[in-house]
Amino acid sequence: MLSRRLKMCCAAIGSDMVQDQETTKTARRYDRISRFYDWMEILPECFYGPWRKQAWVGIDGKKILEIGVGTGKNLTYHPQAASVTGIDLSERMLSRAREMAQAMSNPARLLQMDAQELQFGADAFDAAVGTFVFCSVPDPITGLQEVKRVVKPGGRVVLLEHVRSSNLILGKLMDWLDPFVVRMMGPHINRDPIANVKNSGLLIEDIRGLDNIGIFKLVQARVPEEREGEGAMKHG
Repeated sequence: MLSRRLKMCCAAIGSDMVQDQETTKTARRYDRISRFYDWMEILPECFYGPWRKQAWVGIDGKKILEIGVGTGKNLTYHPQAASVTGIDLSERMLSRAREMAQAMSNPARLLQMDAQELQFGADAFDAAVGTFVFCSVPDPITGLQEVKRVVKPGGRVVLLEHVRSSNLILGKLMDWLDPFVVRMMGPHINRDPIANVKNSGLLIEDIRGLDNIGIFKLVQARVPEEREGEGAMKHG
């Protein structure tokens, strides 16, 4: 029995160490490409820009969290009446976002932080938005659970993500390209963010396809009105 528990403990420690290593690698990748990241995204932003704007439509509340603020591509879409906090794993990406934020009339508070371990208390925000971020988080379910923890019950969580194509050939191609894309740019291109959102405990209200090949999705979700265990306590 003791040996079994020891093995389980060692396995958990090993898993945490691997995740920490992957998180460090991810931060270094984005630090490395931060100088030319915006140039790499010029053509994709022709499509991404309008989709980013859609993600912020209807976001309300006094305190909003943006996960993965990057170089600040969403800053112009932040609600002017809200206090927005943006976090990112890469300090060098954030430095570029801070330059942009200086020109804003209501600049966001920008913090270096790991989405898998948010340094906020429970129910700290009224809503959260993330665009093309959980494709890069080493443990996306943990990150989404952290978002669920810091957003108030009933609060909106809006995610703009890309998914693995359901097309047999294109899906296989994305699987083959994924390791190269991760090493060069950071994001995984063959994840299933819809399943990750469901497995995190967030409630999906709407999934909107944005392109003709079924890769880009706008996900509208909410934090459950009752935290896990609250219902049992009330009715127990």
